[in-house]
Amino acid sequence: MASMEAPKPKPRPRRTASDVYKERNRNLLMYSSAVIIATLGVTYAAVPLYRVFCAATGFAGTPKTGTGRFEAERLVPVENAHRIKVHFNADRAEALPWTFTPQQRFVTVLPGETSLAFYTAKNNSKQDIIGIATYNVTPDRVAPYFSKVECFCFEEQKLLAGEEVDMPLLFFIDKDILDDPACRNIDDVVLSYTFFRARRNQKGQLEPDAAEDDVQNSLGFGGYEHAPKAEVRNEKEKSAK
Repeated sequence: MASMEAPKPKPRPRRTASDVYKERNRNLLMYSSAVIIATLGVTYAAVPLYRVFCAATGFAGTPKTGTGRFEAERLVPVENAHRIKVHFNADRAEALPWTFTPQQRFVTVLPGETSLAFYTAKNNSKQDIIGIATYNVTPDRVAPYFSKVECFCFEEQKLLAGEEVDMPLLFFIDKDILDDPACRNIDDVVLSYTFFRARRNQKGQLEPDAAEDDVQNSLGFGGYEHAPKAEVRNEKEKSAK
């Protein structure tokens, strides 16, 4: 009997950024439902789901949020607190041929309450492009309490030519803000993102393809003196010899 050759496996289809985000959005909606259950009293049910989405968060250069901030019992809205209006802003560098907009102008949240928001990005060019987003929070004294659980700013984003994606943002304002006298009268917060075209530095790492001053401004550090990058320092040292 002639031996039968096993069929060759079919090549895996190429996943687009849109496919990835559709899967993420489904997961985020499932997680948001779990948080709602937690706020009704079954807080332990959200713990495993929440840890799946935990990531390093915080504001560039400011104190990072500790793991304790992501415990389920801390994700219960403080009902007797005043609501804070979070405004969403979107910018992009001129060198990036994308459209980048928030899907909602603002949301109002209580301290300890998780909120899901979305931004839309579209690659208007005829080539695939990798983008990197920077962000800042104003007033800056709110930044240590503004925690992002899931955010497109955690990693670079590759959009195919002409591709459009919805990018999720899951965040909360830590209830410790209520104990900070400097934040007592804050009613409005602005979360701003700036997308840059990505390039690889001398170490092969992706970074914004823009002037350092532009990047620092997008991070909210435009008014501060900052040290030059390592490659810039090396070039200056070589020229000085």
